[in-house]
Amino acid sequence: MKILIVKLGSIGDVIHTLPSLVAIRRKFQEARISWVVEKKASEILHGNRLLDDLIIINTAGIRRLKDFSSLRSIFELCKIKPDVALDFQGLLKSALVAKLSGAERRYGFSKNALREPESRFLLTDLVEIPNGKIHVIRKNLLLAEKALGVSVPEVFEFPIETDSSHQKEAEEIISKVGENFAILNPAGGWKTKLWDAENFGALADRLWEELGLKSVVTTAKDESFLAQRVLQNSKSRMIMLANPSLKGFYELVKRASIYVGGDTGPTHLAIAANTPVVGIFGPTEWWRNGSFRSEDICVERTDINCRTNCHRRVCNNWICMDISVDRVFDAVKRRLKVASRKIT
Repeated sequence: MKILIVKLGSIGDVIHTLPSLVAIRRKFQEARISWVVEKKASEILHGNRLLDDLIIINTAGIRRLKDFSSLRSIFELCKIKPDVALDFQGLLKSALVAKLSGAERRYGFSKNALREPESRFLLTDLVEIPNGKIHVIRKNLLLAEKALGVSVPEVFEFPIETDSSHQKEAEEIISKVGENFAILNPAGGWKTKLWDAENFGALADRLWEELGLKSVVTTAKDESFLAQRVLQNSKSRMIMLANPSLKGFYELVKRASIYVGGDTGPTHLAIAANTPVVGIFGPTEWWRNGSFRSEDICVERTDINCRTNCHRRVCNNWICMDISVDRVFDAVKRRLKVASRKIT
């Protein structure tokens, strides 16, 4: 049997689909399992032993019909000739990729669970998802269960392959900051998801002065200006700035006492690494995108008159992330209290 997973991005989306990959491979040990993904979200999947094929694609290039590497990716899909394609993305472009793969059966979500409902016309089978609050990991597993009959696990697994170079990245940072540290991530894909960098600077001071924790502020290289703002707004300066690779970050966050960040890829990696997490969420839903562990904590504003969980990338009001440092620091203390990690 040949199974195609279509989950193009983002990084968080890919992480949220990994438990489904585990469940599929567990049931179909001899199947050929392929995954098609956008390049910017592909690093997490490199070296994954549960996959037979990793097909990297540029959907924008396909639309322009000028990106020959993306056209070659489509040819790769056609060569595989999957029997079944699972569209975990719910977009027109992901449904189109499933269609172009040549798979006779193409499963996706029913209209009420699709981000772009018109994509359902490119699918052959639609899976109903119950109404109400359901985490995206469980939503993905329901698709795999109803399409392929896999068993939904009670414990989620996140197969992320790292090597010695990623471990070395983490060790080099830890050798400078010490064993007891927090990771703060001020970045996010949308401006509306950002908690102010000044607040992160003040939080770092509280972590040092009251808990004895130094802070590692992690960002991608093109987001380093945010990390600099955090440092500039810290009085204690007990901060180290770092730009690890994604898998280097994964090795680093495994060793952190706590992680604090918004709805962004590193937050989802921290959750996958089983690190104590405090999330700061505004325009997106913690119950959907955040941690599935009850002990992790979300800090959000609910005392506002505007729409919550609006998914707006631009907002003239933008008060949902106007959250005090006191509230976040209190959440950190509460999360550490139930964490198994010892602070000295």
